[in-house]
Amino acid sequence: MANKYHGNLVVSSSPHMVSPTDTSKIMLTVMLALLPALAVGVYQFGIRALILTLVCVAASVLFEYLYNVIMKRPQTVGDLSAALTGLLIALNCPSSLPYTMAIVGCFAAIIVVKQLFGGLGQNLVNPAVTARVFMFIAFATEMTSWPISRISHVTEAVNPDAVTAATALGQLGHGDGTLASVEYTNLDLFLGNTGGCIGEISALALIIGGCFLIWRKIISPLIPLSFIATVFVLGLIWGGFDGAIFHICAGGVMLGAFFCATDYVTSPTLPMGKIIFGIGCGVFTMLIRVFGSYPEGVSFAILMMNILTPFIDRFCEGRAFPLPKAAKGGEGDGK
Repeated sequence: MANKYHGNLVVSSSPHMVSPTDTSKIMLTVMLALLPALAVGVYQFGIRALILTLVCVAASVLFEYLYNVIMKRPQTVGDLSAALTGLLIALNCPSSLPYTMAIVGCFAAIIVVKQLFGGLGQNLVNPAVTARVFMFIAFATEMTSWPISRISHVTEAVNPDAVTAATALGQLGHGDGTLASVEYTNLDLFLGNTGGCIGEISALALIIGGCFLIWRKIISPLIPLSFIATVFVLGLIWGGFDGAIFHICAGGVMLGAFFCATDYVTSPTLPMGKIIFGIGCGVFTMLIRVFGSYPEGVSFAILMMNILTPFIDRFCEGRAFPLPKAAKGGEGDGK
């Protein structure tokens, strides 16, 4: 006798786990964790920072929607991954960036980096990080014109949309290489009283958001801690304790460590791999900052480690799950 419920039978491989957490909830949680950094950016740089953020989010969602329509694929804008990508792109840009350039960056992230490689889960590199690198190369002047924050030691009572100045890392790179050439204090960098990208200026706001993600078990602490610790140790070597604090608070270390390097798709899966990945990001960041011609290296470092992720996974899997001798061509392989 045939089972009348055969139409509801679903056969799948293990593990069989039911969880209330899905992609959209994860993306929404990450977006909520970014709100403190966005709030500081809007306060320091004015309403244009908020408008640029909304433009990037809307453009990213629109590009994903149109791609799915044109390619006759299931609509995926509801998983909020495109919205999160747009938010991260905006937070990685100066508030003065022309909207058209930001939209071009969103196109590169959503269409080129994400969709052309198969969509969510198939991209080889982080879309938002790659978009920032692409825009830096394509629009170098606009991507390195930093509006002065509302509270700044560079000048007072200025319109943050109209006046630009070097960031703390820029002052360090163009000065004598010591903290004496930097007009900002480490406290300024920790609180967000400095110029820079919209979402990277306040280490405190990013730490709050990152700890929230760790508490909700959205991300593992291994990558952020190994990334930040590596930057701290190398900063200690090259600049003493003050230099170490400066390097972990300045630029995009906190934003990159908590929100970009921890991307599920482009980072390693095993604990050892996560630690290697974080250390690699920290090493490349500091090598670029200290020896490179560009004062910031976080995005380039994460992009480099994204490319190396498959090799890191393979290396760590071979040690976590060693093959038996027969499989490796040893004793018992019949030869």
